[in-house]
Amino acid sequence: MAISLERKTKETEISLELELNPGGTEPTISVDTGIPFFDHMLHAMAFHGNLSLAVRARGDLHVDFHHTVEDVGIVLGNALRQYVADLSPIIRYGNAIVVMDESLSEAAIDLGGRAYLVYDPRFPQERSGIFEMALFREFFVALAANSSATIHLSCRYGENSHHMIESLFKALGRALNQALQSAPRLLSTKGLLNQ
Repeated sequence: MAISLERKTKETEISLELELNPGGTEPTISVDTGIPFFDHMLHAMAFHGNLSLAVRARGDLHVDFHHTVEDVGIVLGNALRQYVADLSPIIRYGNAIVVMDESLSEAAIDLGGRAYLVYDPRFPQERSGIFEMALFREFFVALAANSSATIHLSCRYGENSHHMIESLFKALGRALNQALQSAPRLLSTKGLLNQ
């Protein structure tokens, strides 16, 4: 079951398709936002989460990367929320710790319908290449709000901002994979998710 969404504003135009890849086969991933470093992170998340993901985004990159990064988070969040509604019952919770060289990152997620973000990477370098690391917070805020998910992301330590954020995206992918697995019953004392 794949979810396909589009979003068009005066600032960005985004199409996205998301599916939890069945079995042990390699996911199909195609990401083109016009921002190579952001593409690299989304690809890492999808690959390690076994998520088939197609993203095409066109935005006002002549202004800066902000609108494109944030709006991809909005669309991906909406796709996750719809996916959870269609797939339920699911495990709901997921967590992962991922190392990458000197960095160690942790992601924990609850797809239970309460939007909240805790984000604590403390990057030592403000940029990776020309990409401002602060923009990732905007992506994760949009992702949490629009997926109605509680997401905790932290990098316990690291010396290289690229390694730190990449290990965070990989950890988030693995946590999402856990959370989206089928459950034998609805795991909510309220009797529903995403409400």
